Amino acid sequence: MLAIRLRFLRESLVVSAALATITFTFSVSAEPTLRDVLQSVQSGLEVRLARQSERGAEADIATADHAPMPVLSGKTSQIDLQNGLGAGDPLGRKRIDKSIGLDWTYERGDKRAHRTRIAERTLAATQADTSETTAQQMLAAQAAYFDWLAARERVRLMRENVELANVASRGANTRLRAGDLSAQDALRVEIDAQRVDADLQSAGLDLERAEIALAQFIARGDLTASRAGAVNWPSLPTMTLPDADATVVLIAERADVKAAQARLDAARSGLDGALALRKADPTWGVSFDHYPGTSNRLIELRVQIPLTIGYNYQGEIGRAQSDLTQAELTAERVLRDARTERARLAAEARVSRERAERFANDIVPRASTVLKQAEFAFARGAIPLTDVLDARRTHRTTQLDALAARADASKAETALILRTRPELLLR
Repeated sequence: MLAIRLRFLRESLVVSAALATITFTFSVSAEPTLRDVLQSVQSGLEVRLARQSERGAEADIATADHAPMPVLSGKTSQIDLQNGLGAGDPLGRKRIDKSIGLDWTYERGDKRAHRTRIAERTLAATQADTSETTAQQMLAAQAAYFDWLAARERVRLMRENVELANVASRGANTRLRAGDLSAQDALRVEIDAQRVDADLQSAGLDLERAEIALAQFIARGDLTASRAGAVNWPSLPTMTLPDADATVVLIAERADVKAAQARLDAARSGLDGALALRKADPTWGVSFDHYPGTSNRLIELRVQIPLTIGYNYQGEIGRAQSDLTQAELTAERVLRDARTERARLAAEARVSRERAERFANDIVPRASTVLKQAEFAFARGAIPLTDVLDARRTHRTTQLDALAARADASKAETALILRTRPELLLR
């Protein structure tokens, strides 16, 4: 019996030694890196779609920035059906008044300039939209990247826990055969080992899901090839939050704020263009006439002026005023949301980092110490099996909670940097 206890004590010491090697640290480089993931966004589908919208907006400038096209016209008139047209060829001698003319509308009120400014500011808004789309895709990419790192680390942790649970299960079976442990307690230890193995399967599924999510930005083959490698958590740059004045400048430089401001400028130009409609645009025309028997060289000069009788473009002006008010409100809302998001990201980054540090420096080491003490005491019969199983479950849960806290902290800090100083991550 003493030999059995000594053998079980040695196995417990093996468990304790293995536990001592489990720390909340990460090493060795793994691919792809965070910078690779963020840069891959530039060639992503969503960004390419946004850039195509820029091409359309550039074409709209060419559409707007030109004067009305001249109109070439031709006509035949004075065709005498009663007395006939006379002899000769139709173009030269028959009595037909032939005319070729040119008409051109002269725009007043700087309508062309207003149209062009609207198109240019719409292009600026579209370019800012592309930058915002890129930023949003980077936020999604970094979240998927850290979820992938966490999923790989969870698989590693669960494999270590499976090994420890199997060692404990073999020790329980040894004590069962020696009559030092009841069949019920041995079965409970085996069930706990099977539960850990099932958790490993669940962690493997989560890893596959994380790879599928990240495969939107990085080739799936590169991700699966990194499964066996050590997990390397990127070292994020330390960023000091700017003061109030600098914050105002940074918020004004955000892509979504710029897009809203550009659309506000376009709406102002739209109102100017609508007001310019009140200035009538005359259409000037000239014709060269040929009428045999009267003259072969006749000139006609003409002008057409639209008459705004009973209507002075109230509808167009009212619509432009409404669009301007809506653009002002939208710009105000975007600015408010930008300030709110910045404050939220700063709070999330601070609290998440503090929580992750507390797990890494305090909670996880204590849970490991409690488990080692419980294993040591159980090997000497000082505590019941229930206590050591609880200690094992607490240790596993604490490890996973610490991993989740680290992933949340990394995502929150990266999001704050991307929305404040993205160049720190991309250079």
